[in-house]
Amino acid sequence: MAESVKIDSMSLAIIKHLYGDGRKPYSIIAEELSITENTVRSRVNKLQSDGVLEIAGLINPDALPGHQMILAALKMSTVELGAKAEELSRLRGVISVSVVTGRYDLLAYVLLHPDADFSLLDFFSKELSRIEEIQDVETFVVYEGIDLLVPYVL
Repeated sequence: MAESVKIDSMSLAIIKHLYGDGRKPYSIIAEELSITENTVRSRVNKLQSDGVLEIAGLINPDALPGHQMILAALKMSTVELGAKAEELSRLRGVISVSVVTGRYDLLAYVLLHPDADFSLLDFFSKELSRIEEIQDVETFVVYEGIDLLVPYVL
């Protein structure tokens, strides 16, 4: 997890430009923000090295035939939630895991592909079963995601 890093308004402006297009040339960002291209480059490098920014190709899972997104909410019997989140994040299909408040402790985003022998049942029986101290799991199938873009992890 990234440490708390101070991010000023200029770095946020650069991040906003890259959100729209991660391949946007630094020269165009610099021109639009009235700063130098070297400033953009050095700030992006610093944000990446600090673990604040990652530029990646993301997909819309709704556009991929046979793929399915689920959210898995887990109630744990341990207070070592960070460690369990890390363990869960290494399972096949898991995109991200968050420690959350409420009746569940962890929330995992999972990409499935039943046509490639990785269905919800496969996730439960082959992956989630390896995690100890799970008290309860509730899954939510995503029928339609609005602005849902995720890395391809399968």
